[in-house]
Amino acid sequence: MSTFADLSKAVESGKRKDAKQIVEDLLAEGTAPLDIVEQGLVPGMSAIGEKFKKNEVFVPEMLIAARAMKECMGILEPLLADAGVKPEFTAVIGTVQGDLHDIGKNLVAMMLKGANFGVVDLGTNVSPDQFVAAAREHNAQLVCLSALLTTTMPAMKTTVEAIRGSDVSAVRVMVGGAPVTQAYCEEIGADGYSQDAASAVDLALELAKS
Repeated sequence: MSTFADLSKAVESGKRKDAKQIVEDLLAEGTAPLDIVEQGLVPGMSAIGEKFKKNEVFVPEMLIAARAMKECMGILEPLLADAGVKPEFTAVIGTVQGDLHDIGKNLVAMMLKGANFGVVDLGTNVSPDQFVAAAREHNAQLVCLSALLTTTMPAMKTTVEAIRGSDVSAVRVMVGGAPVTQAYCEEIGADGYSQDAASAVDLALELAKS
């Protein structure tokens, strides 16, 4: 008999096939899809996130775990939708205009999904207007901006300005990426900065609830 602990461990270890099989077993036993997410997947991603914060694992291990969770969510999301279960918060995420890097952005997106956010991933090279339109369309509580190049950091400032000057000005804006700092976050008027994907989830929850 499969347990939530088994699922958490499989996700944490990045064992995709095992994780999917455990999800299917739990569903066959009549377990509610939301319980599988909240008591199996979320603890697994939280555990790998804590290890990442402590430098016990690194980006490859985080990506493997996130992919395991993504495959499980592929099974569960249609069932959650059918049951009328909706994420509590919605986040729009993307890499800013001129920047094509997406590993960090993808990792944060998966971590947010693991924390039961609805995630609208706009991809890379996203214009300020696209961020504003997506925040409006999806009634987002949070917009997450990523940049990996110092040359594209000004696009973060432009995007924050576009959001603040729009009809979605109340949305909270979070920034991150290798060259980004807390000081730059404050300089451009963003609401929060995170230096890694695991910390980003904690910050996202804090901002979305505020």
